[in-house]
Amino acid sequence: MKIEQIYTGCISHAAYYLESNGEAAIFDPLREVQPYILRAEKDNAKIKYVFETHFHADFVSGHLDLAKKTGATIVYGPTAKPGFDALVADDNQEFKIGEYMVKVIHTPGHTMESTCYLIIDENGVQHGIITGDTLFIGDVGRPDLAQHVVAELTQEKLASLLFDSLRNRIMPLNDDLIVYPNHGAGSACGKNMSKETTDTLGHQKKVNYALRADMTREEFIKELLEGLTAPPGYFPKNVLMNIKGYESLDDVMDRANKPLNAEEFELTANNMDALILDVRSPEDFAIGFIPNSINIGIDGNFASWVGTLIPDIKQEILLVAEHGREEEAVIRLSRVGYDFCIGYLKGGIDTWKNAGKEIDQIDRINASEFELRMQGQPIVIDIRNKNEFNAEHIEGALNIPLDYINEHLAEFPKEKPFIMHCAGGYRSMIAASILKSRGWNNFVDVEGGFKAISETNVPKTTYVCPSTFKK
Repeated sequence: MKIEQIYTGCISHAAYYLESNGEAAIFDPLREVQPYILRAEKDNAKIKYVFETHFHADFVSGHLDLAKKTGATIVYGPTAKPGFDALVADDNQEFKIGEYMVKVIHTPGHTMESTCYLIIDENGVQHGIITGDTLFIGDVGRPDLAQHVVAELTQEKLASLLFDSLRNRIMPLNDDLIVYPNHGAGSACGKNMSKETTDTLGHQKKVNYALRADMTREEFIKELLEGLTAPPGYFPKNVLMNIKGYESLDDVMDRANKPLNAEEFELTANNMDALILDVRSPEDFAIGFIPNSINIGIDGNFASWVGTLIPDIKQEILLVAEHGREEEAVIRLSRVGYDFCIGYLKGGIDTWKNAGKEIDQIDRINASEFELRMQGQPIVIDIRNKNEFNAEHIEGALNIPLDYINEHLAEFPKEKPFIMHCAGGYRSMIAASILKSRGWNNFVDVEGGFKAISETNVPKTTYVCPSTFKK
């Protein structure tokens, strides 16, 4: 059987390519669709269907552009109500791809339209199941996202539906079926996903906490909901884009493809009230950046942090990037619906410096200097998430997770100096840039973060102090 997982690590996303006898199907494509088209061309195959497991929350799917460019039919499962031409399949409906068959299995719970697709080979043997966000490796889909779109739904109702879907539609299937989920570890669509991105259904029945045979409905709901944090703010916006439709990525790229010199860049930023997004590494950003720009490094979890920290999905954005990475940044912004990049600084930060424009910096110290400063009992702010902080942190540190920094800026002191760190330096530089842009200048950042600090003799604890930020 020719089925391929196309995995994109920066957003922990898996799309799938299925091909037989010159016909192909794509499942849950990303926004940029050319790689799927090229893959099919390599097999001299025509893309016949674009299957969607549900209306995604964590990324904008490429179904519209892919259908437009290839003539493929978009397919959703039962109860879906897309705002564009698509085939809404019946439960158990079958679709032929060459000699293969794709069978629809409606599995509401993550969302109401959530659907899995059973893949059957040319001999009628069930090979695998594309599970979307219904079943992950080591986890199942969180049931609280659809309630942000449909008011009458609750996470308890959705969790109960998911319990039934798993036990009545998925678990009775053959143990040797290969599970092909939509996400792996790092995705916010679940809480306990494995780093593995495929497994057999039989093994998942043994190791996945949510598939225990003796689990009651009440136990399932309690365990599934326990420990869920608030989803990123961009999730409902991505859902609506996937339901209603969106602008072609080609148009998004054309709008962004505007190289600007320093004067043009400055003028555009002022006239358009555009956000200056610097996507260079934390190390490069710290030693020189355009005042009031925000750093979210492209080599980290770029798209998810953009979606979490930039509230307005229609915010106009100007890019500062390493030469040659501008297009990559625009594509990755578009994956989470940030379509309004209006240009970039041609030649990068050197262009700005060579024009004699003002440069700002972030003060940083290494772990050894941090250890010396701890003798003066400074204010230490740890911006890792709650679970990381609870596992181990510096004695007396205050925890303000980066996810919630916009809502909790008042908790950062302005009159007293403080030291800030995350796990390795990526997130703390994002926080530093946000604070700088809002007027904070009384802090330093720790290079290497808690990983470097852990190698010193600075006192650490696992005790959750009363000052710990809770959400």
